[in-house]
Amino acid sequence: MILTAEDSVLTDTKGLVQGEPARSANGVDAVTAAVARHVRALRHAHGWSLDELSGRSGVSKGMVVQIEGGKTNPSIGTLCRVADAFGVSVARLLEPDQPEPVRVTDAASAPLLWRGERGGFARLLAGRGDPTFMELWEWQLRPGDEHLSPDHAPSTRELLHVLDGELLITVRGVDHRVRRGETIDFLADRAHAYRNDGDAPVRLLMIVLMPQGGFDRRG
Repeated sequence: MILTAEDSVLTDTKGLVQGEPARSANGVDAVTAAVARHVRALRHAHGWSLDELSGRSGVSKGMVVQIEGGKTNPSIGTLCRVADAFGVSVARLLEPDQPEPVRVTDAASAPLLWRGERGGFARLLAGRGDPTFMELWEWQLRPGDEHLSPDHAPSTRELLHVLDGELLITVRGVDHRVRRGETIDFLADRAHAYRNDGDAPVRLLMIVLMPQGGFDRRG
C-alpha cells in the first residue's frame, strides 16, 4: 500500500483490520478532531500562514485546510510531514488537551494509523515530545503487505524489533532481512520500505527517535 500526502487513514469503521474490536465512528472522529485542533494551534503559535505550513511540510494547501477543518483523516505519511514541519512527534498531534502525568492504555485504544491491503496495520502505542522526541509503534504486516515510508527529518532513527515472522526492509535502496528476535537500527531520513514477502504474518515493535527542531522541506 503506497501512501501519499493526499491519502486518508480511516474513513469509517468498515475497513478496520480483521480481528480488531469494533469501533464506532466516534473514535475516528476524536482522532480527526485532535489533529485538527493541534495543527491549527501549532500553526498559529508559529505565526505561519496556510501557505507557509504547506511549503514547509510538502503537504498541499488544500489538504492542510481539510486537516484543520476536521474534514479528513490524514495518512501516516501526511501526519509525519506535518509533525516534522513543526518539530514535534506524530503523538503530539494526537494527544488530549491535558495529558495525564501517568497514563496506562491498552492496545485496542491506540490510534490505528495505517492499514495494509492484506490486513496488516500500524498503531501508535505511545509518544513523548519533551525533552526527547520518541514514539512507540506496533506493526503487523500480513503476507503481501508493504508500506512505503517517506523521508523523515534529518537524523531521525528507527529501531525495529521483530517479534514474529521475517521482515524485509529497504533502506537507501538496499534490502535487509530481519528475522524473529532480531533488531534493526537505521537512519530514516531517506525514503524506506517495509515488506512481508513471506507466508506468515510479521509482528514487530518500532521506536522512532526524532531530533528537536522543525524540518523545512523547501530547504
